[in-house]
Amino acid sequence: MSKRTLDSFFNPVQKKTKIILSESKDAPSNHHTYPFAIPQLPPQITDILNFAPEAEGKVINDQPDLDLLYFQPYIPSSISTPLFEFLRGELFFYRVKYKIKRGPIETDINTPRFTTVFGVDETSIFTPQGDLLDATSKKPIPKDRYKTCKPRPIPACLDLLRKLTEAATDQQYNFCLVNYYASGDDSISYHSDDERFLGVDPAIASFSLGAKRDFLMKHKPTPPSDDKTATAMNSETKPLKLPLDSGDMVLMRGTTQSKWLHSIPKRKGGESGNGRINITFRRAMVAGGTENYYRYNVGDGDVLKWDGKKMVVWGEKKEDVEREVKAEDVDKGYAGL
Repeated sequence: MSKRTLDSFFNPVQKKTKIILSESKDAPSNHHTYPFAIPQLPPQITDILNFAPEAEGKVINDQPDLDLLYFQPYIPSSISTPLFEFLRGELFFYRVKYKIKRGPIETDINTPRFTTVFGVDETSIFTPQGDLLDATSKKPIPKDRYKTCKPRPIPACLDLLRKLTEAATDQQYNFCLVNYYASGDDSISYHSDDERFLGVDPAIASFSLGAKRDFLMKHKPTPPSDDKTATAMNSETKPLKLPLDSGDMVLMRGTTQSKWLHSIPKRKGGESGNGRINITFRRAMVAGGTENYYRYNVGDGDVLKWDGKKMVVWGEKKEDVEREVKAEDVDKGYAGL
């Protein structure tokens, strides 16, 4: 016989009402760079998402060089799971492979998560029809501006969240990166998003949907010095762990990227096997940022799509396409969280 507390007899546990979703009547987002069209958000999600954030952001700046705004949650809890399931099922993803060279040694990297990316840097803009124009002249961009990639606009299902996030954070974003962590084996190593193409002290808004995963941060090592200030800083900073739940958002701003590292480590058991989506909004300033993001989040591999159980190569038979990709310890962690 199961044990019940006295309170449970007088206050029965209320079950969450499951939201029944219907398809949006608006036309799906499409572009010549998309492998397939992406539906717009169901109205039941849109109606509630417009009330975000659900909770006020908590400022975390009690350590040197750290400046975070932590929402628990940002996305209303009633739609965080439906939104996770919608994005996992409707977006296209990639499992990017690339090479890095350290001295004379070249290493093959298998990115230990699924990725996709949308957007273009500040030098260009998309027209409503999806054409790329120079941001200043408003004329078609030179053909050689993007030599290694074909930028694609942010679909409506993600662009609504971008606009809401801009209003809540008083920042502007032109890129949306999406990572899918299929299990606790998918991870990202310690890194910082401090690339020059993001400008000085970039603001990055990072959303978590699905399974709870630990978000670890640590201060970058301060070079050895006789300076007492540097010595004191090394002793003052402590590692930080945020247990990101579905719907949570962390805004990293100020000197956080230049002075701190962050990671999503591997985890065994628990809910990590249920999958997690991470969405980050950021602002790239120059064309080099666009080429970087598409190289490390699209690459030239297969298009993958969720089939209800796993990610499979889009357009092929399910039984022929199950992928087993090992997470590499040398993964540099480009553009993820």
